[in-house]
Amino acid sequence: MNTVIWIALPYLCLVVFVGGHIWRWRHDQFGWTTHTSQLLENRILRLGSPLFHLGAFGAIGGHAMGLLVPASVTAWLGVPEHLYHLVAVWAGTVTGVMLVAGFVLLVARRVVNRRVRRKTTPMDRVLYAALAVMIGLGMAATVVVNLFGPGYDYRETVAVWFRGVFLFSPRGDLMTGAPLVYQLHAVGGFLLLALWPFTRLVHVWSAPLAYLWRPYVVYRTRQGPVPPAQPSPAAVREATGR
Repeated sequence: MNTVIWIALPYLCLVVFVGGHIWRWRHDQFGWTTHTSQLLENRILRLGSPLFHLGAFGAIGGHAMGLLVPASVTAWLGVPEHLYHLVAVWAGTVTGVMLVAGFVLLVARRVVNRRVRRKTTPMDRVLYAALAVMIGLGMAATVVVNLFGPGYDYRETVAVWFRGVFLFSPRGDLMTGAPLVYQLHAVGGFLLLALWPFTRLVHVWSAPLAYLWRPYVVYRTRQGPVPPAQPSPAAVREATGR
């Protein structure tokens, strides 16, 4: 069972993630959007969307730092382990609170606003449920276990297993001793990757990054001589005697 959960399942989810995006792009390019409902309701969206996205970027950055950067690297840089965990826990808590607040506002908006609720698809509901579980598990690991609980050094187990998946040498045995909330969060993360291509999350790959380096719009004058001015209607009538 451990082999299925910690080795086979991650690779299956990654295959679905890649294959699903290829299928979606080939068969549903017109649906490759955010399906925004800004025109239907903008007041709550103006607050909820920035909170959610900033919290999500912070959470993704924290996960990348904690999972992809080995403890030996931060030690080589002279960062004490206690300081690293202190910053990680408090930064994760702040970004997590922003993420939760934004997510609650966005979900509440789709519940209380009838027009936005009618535009919500069944796949949107599945996505919101998956995000709610993932956010809840992440906050439990950060706040309950590390901030107010005994703490857990995931960099020695979860992070090593995670990097091993992409290096094709996963060590499933490292996950068997991890707290249950970390195990559920890890499994949920890969399942979310498998769900990703079939939801509105695909719009992440369509961010208008080209705007950062596109040239300015250049206005050019008309080439050739300037055409003569046309006579006014009054001048035409006077010249024709009408």
